[in-house]
Amino acid sequence: MAERMGHPTCTNPKSGQTAGNLFSQYTLEFLEAAFRRMEHLRPGNWLFSATQAATGISAFDQYEHLADLSRLLVKHKKLSAALGGDYLITPDIVVARRSISDAEINARNHLIEPSEKISQYTPLRTANFDSPRAILHAGISCKWTMRSDRSQNTRTEALNLIRNRKGQVPHIVAVTLEPMPTRLASIAMGTGDVDCTYHGALYELREAVDKSGNSDQAEMLDTLISGRRLRDISDLPFDLAI
Repeated sequence: MAERMGHPTCTNPKSGQTAGNLFSQYTLEFLEAAFRRMEHLRPGNWLFSATQAATGISAFDQYEHLADLSRLLVKHKKLSAALGGDYLITPDIVVARRSISDAEINARNHLIEPSEKISQYTPLRTANFDSPRAILHAGISCKWTMRSDRSQNTRTEALNLIRNRKGQVPHIVAVTLEPMPTRLASIAMGTGDVDCTYHGALYELREAVDKSGNSDQAEMLDTLISGRRLRDISDLPFDLAI
């Protein structure tokens, strides 16, 4: 797979955690650059970040109530023991859409009259709140390689995003460069939590697996792709535009 990607191998490989952080940063840069060129498909004032604060997902409209819950659990230890914690997850990459002013809403057609009592609860409208809102559009988990514990962490984060929201579910995806299809299956197989898994070099991986002659790996990779559970990283900007 590495040979087919057309780049020389690193003579001084980074540690696992450093490589993972770089993978997240490069994935962010790719997605942001690609999405900026697709504004005609998905217009909006978009925020891309790989450096979430300790507040995690509570910084976004659908999850702001989690900050209040977290503060409450700190004060009441017995309640914390009963309900558990880890609500304020911090995805490796977040994509959010900022709320917009009434002037922007009325730019082409007069849709909103500030004096009228209409559309007063939607988070897309800045005028409905004391300060601008950011609506979480996607939570992206980046894994340089896959192990069973890493896939479980991703699934746990995904379920947290689904269960604890007030509002729409954001896109929930995983991005990886894991070369073994049987390991990819630990995150890509099945439905219900992660929307889809994206591979950083899927076409190169498929060529490498076909050439390897390993029928088990080839069958698994075909199952994941044909079953619409594994796609190439180049598909992700378009899927985020949906």
